[in-house]
Amino acid sequence: MSPKKLPKLPSIRELVRLYNLRAKQQLSQNFIMDKNVTDKIVSLAGLELNNALCVEVGPGPGLLTRSILDHGASTVVAVEKDERFGPTLQQLQEASDGRLRVLLGDMLKIDHQQIIDNGLKLRSGNGEKSEPFEYVHLLGNLPFNVATPLLIQWLHFLSMQQGIFGAPNVSMTLMFQKEVADRITATVSESSRGRLSIVAQSLCDAFRLYNVPGTSFVPRPKVDASVVQLRPLEKPLLQSSLKTLEHLTRFTFMKRRKMLARIFKDWDSNQLALLEECEIEPTLRPQDVPTDKFCLLAGIIEQRGIKLP
Repeated sequence: MSPKKLPKLPSIRELVRLYNLRAKQQLSQNFIMDKNVTDKIVSLAGLELNNALCVEVGPGPGLLTRSILDHGASTVVAVEKDERFGPTLQQLQEASDGRLRVLLGDMLKIDHQQIIDNGLKLRSGNGEKSEPFEYVHLLGNLPFNVATPLLIQWLHFLSMQQGIFGAPNVSMTLMFQKEVADRITATVSESSRGRLSIVAQSLCDAFRLYNVPGTSFVPRPKVDASVVQLRPLEKPLLQSSLKTLEHLTRFTFMKRRKMLARIFKDWDSNQLALLEECEIEPTLRPQDVPTDKFCLLAGIIEQRGIKLP
C-alpha cells in the first residue's frame, strides 16, 4: 500500500511571500525551500511508522513536515515556538486528513505529556487503538543557537526514560551546524571529539546521515549543516547520572591539550589512581579516551562521592 500523499498545496516559497515570513536572525532561523532535500532526510531516517509517533521540532513554514506526511506518517505532532508560522501550519494541519497536530510552544519548556496526549488523540481519531506508542521519532531542522541545549536536554530525558523518551524505541534525526555534527559523531582521537561526543555516545549510536550545503537554505548561513541520527544503544555505556559525566568531561576537555596525568595532578594527585583503576593510560589526552572508559570513571567518581573541580 503506497503512502498517503497530501493534496496539492501552495509551495513554501509562495506561503513565505504571502505571509511575509522572514527568517529571524535572533532565532537562528534558516528555511529549506527544496523538498528534494527534506524528502531525502526523511528517506534516509529509516522511520518505522507502524504504531509510531513522529515529533517534529521547529517546523517553520512546514516543508519537512510535508515530507514526513508524504512518507506515510499517520501521527505527527509538530512543536513550533514562532507564532508567525501558525497560519501556514494550520493550513497544513487541515490538509493532513487528521494526521498532523500543531502545538505552539517552546520545546525546551513544553510538557512532553502534552505531545504524547495529542499524538494519542490523533491516532484514536483515525480509528486506531490508544495504546502507548512503540516508536517515537524526533525530527527537526534545529535553530543553530538552541540545537545543543535541546540535544543535552533530550539526552537527560533519555537517560531517565522520561517524556517521549519513555517509548520502547526512540530515534532522533536532527539537523545541526556541521561543526556541531562533527563533535556529536567524532570517534576516538578525532580533533573534533569533545564533551558532546562523550555525552551523546554514552547513550546513543550517533552517525551522520547527510550533509546539507548552506546553499540549500534561505537566507544562506555562513556554514553548512549536517543531519545526524541518534539511536539509543541496546546497552548504554553510561554508569552514572548524565550530570556527573557532563561534569567530568567539561573538567577534562577544558584542558584538552594536556595529558590526563597533568590534568589529574593539577586537580589532586591522590586521584591519579583512578586512571589506573579504570585502565586509562595517563599519557593520553581527553580526546583519546574511549567513551566506555569515561563512563566507567564517572561511575566510580559518583559512587564514591568524589567532588570534581
